Amino acid sequence: MSMWSRRNEPEVPPRPVEPRPAVPPAALAPPSAPASRRASTIGASVVIKGEVIAKEELTIEGEVEGAVDSQDRVTVGASGKVRAQIRAREVVIRGDVKGNVHAADRITIHKDAHLVGDVKTSGIVIEDGAYFKGSIDIVKGEAAKPPGQARSEPAMAQAGGR
Repeated sequence: MSMWSRRNEPEVPPRPVEPRPAVPPAALAPPSAPASRRASTIGASVVIKGEVIAKEELTIEGEVEGAVDSQDRVTVGASGKVRAQIRAREVVIRGDVKGNVHAADRITIHKDAHLVGDVKTSGIVIEDGAYFKGSIDIVKGEAAKPPGQARSEPAMAQAGGR
């Protein structure tokens, strides 16, 4: 037998290679908020003078002077100071607001919050310890929606409205 010849050893069949499951690219991406629930924050050191318009949830921890419009929720954080009219679907106040507030769904004024201004909404919650000075206009259903979102009168009549 030469040194290059094969020995008569039993051949061991190769092990089958198990395929690895493919990892979808989305699993490798960093976690993020659901696309349907985006939010923006105005930080505590930010001062804005002018109009703020948002199509998403907005949290204000800094200062805003002017007007705030959002199609979603506006939250004025505990350190937030707003000297503006606020128009949104929902408004949550934990800080200081001086200006009128119009919320299509609800306004919540938490304890230790201050609101000086008139409110127009279909629902309101004022916790014990909150300060509020102004008038409250409770509106029902479609009338509570900000301009441009309310249905027309003929559509209300067809839907069995008042």
